[in-house]
Amino acid sequence: MLKMNATSLLQKNDWSDVGVTIPSFDYPAMVSATKAAPTWLHFGAGNIFRGFIAQLQQQLLDAGKAKTGIIATDTFDFEIIDRIYKPYDNLTMLVSLKADGVMEQEIIASVAESIKTDPAGLSRLKEIFINSSLQMVSFTITEKGYGLVDLKGQFLPVVQSDLATGPQQPKHVMGIVTALLYERYLAGKSPLALVSMDNCSHNGEKLQASVTTIAEAWQEQGFVETGFLAYLHDEQLVSFPWSMIDKITPRPSEQVEKHLTELGITGMSPLVTGKRTFIAPFVNAEIPQYLVIEDKFPNGRPALEDAGVYFTDRQTVNQTERMKVTTCLNPLHTALAVFGCLLGYESIAAEMEDAQLKTLVEKIGYDEGMPVVVDPKIISPQQFIHEVINERLPNPFIPDTPQRIATDTSQKIAIRFGETIKSYVSRADLEVTDLFFIPLVLAGWCRYLLRVDDKLAPMEVSSDPMLPELTKALAGIKVGAPETYQGQLRTILANKVLFGVDLWEVGLGEKIEGLFLEMLAGEDAVRKTLLKYL
Repeated sequence: MLKMNATSLLQKNDWSDVGVTIPSFDYPAMVSATKAAPTWLHFGAGNIFRGFIAQLQQQLLDAGKAKTGIIATDTFDFEIIDRIYKPYDNLTMLVSLKADGVMEQEIIASVAESIKTDPAGLSRLKEIFINSSLQMVSFTITEKGYGLVDLKGQFLPVVQSDLATGPQQPKHVMGIVTALLYERYLAGKSPLALVSMDNCSHNGEKLQASVTTIAEAWQEQGFVETGFLAYLHDEQLVSFPWSMIDKITPRPSEQVEKHLTELGITGMSPLVTGKRTFIAPFVNAEIPQYLVIEDKFPNGRPALEDAGVYFTDRQTVNQTERMKVTTCLNPLHTALAVFGCLLGYESIAAEMEDAQLKTLVEKIGYDEGMPVVVDPKIISPQQFIHEVINERLPNPFIPDTPQRIATDTSQKIAIRFGETIKSYVSRADLEVTDLFFIPLVLAGWCRYLLRVDDKLAPMEVSSDPMLPELTKALAGIKVGAPETYQGQLRTILANKVLFGVDLWEVGLGEKIEGLFLEMLAGEDAVRKTLLKYL
């Protein structure tokens, strides 16, 4: 049996015999070079990083176009480091899933070091941050990682604590990053790029705003020097490039684990951490992938264009990201997530065989989204959405679930649907009240929050930081008893933080409320509503 670790990389023939590609570069030399002169640090050690971003640097290392790898850190779930990184010497088995069922295996070995943000880890991160060789700090921490406030616009308790205590022992990831940037400032003001690679609109702007907010609060209280803010605002020293990322990296599949075991590879079992992270020593992922980054790196950067990354200007990044996040993929995913959970589906691919759900995503994407999509020129919106609807989402070998995609919907919905609504409001040639299928999804999400499926059985909803507030707001509503609805949705639908707009002000509140009531009627009411309109 083969076991994935640094020593096993010497068993080149054994890996080749079972169809696993291994790195061709000198792994120990890469680790040594990275620790001595780090160039790239990444926050968020989950699957999208392991199965996509780390593989990009691996391509450069294999081609001799880079000498250093990536240092990975996680501020949210230390079990990822303890149970997935350390026991495997920071290696990942990437399993690419083709639409014909063929699996391709590759060991990703571009991560040189993995760090938790415990006291010892923070000390090591300070060493990395003050090293002038560091060029880039990237992030895949999800949209909520940048969030400092709740639905009422008030600072989260952990953020309040960080603001009150200063940069010595921050707990929130944005507080940690700001404190580390202050260490770099004190050590000589070396330049640095901070690159959000998260799947959200204006990701670089969100990162910059959070860091700046914390720094300003610390300066007001005398925790940091006044020059620190000037350092953060000088793009010749600190930049926050925007980016667009796209690759589906679902939860680990038991079928993939079985496949790897049959190849004679041991220790590949998935696990669920105490913080409900579904992860494994392997990452299973689709093959299509896109990464577009604003080319603003004051201290240099890896030659990632040689690994297929698009480097361009901010406007093009924004247009590409808006194309995907607000029209061509993400809203379709959220629609499938909401209704898939309500209708008892456990696979996105299976949902695409459902006539009503397939029509729903076509209506959202082609009919309601495409009239306001902006063509970024480097990627065709028409080709992109066609690939999504006809090839990517229906791929039966991608083990993606509506339950996974439904995670943190409150953090996503303002972008995935609110931006399209705002575009309709701003266009003289379009009527926002003509929108129907986007309101249907918003009504479906509110119905989903009641934790009862379409057969009136209790339903577990995915984790979401706003669930307590939303559940409280919807209190008293009983599925199957429409008379229990007493206007509970009205405050929710007016929340601009949640939806990006006041849905009542723009004329969609009544429509959403009516659709919600139709889906509240009783058993199979969700399906009947879909059949009625689709």
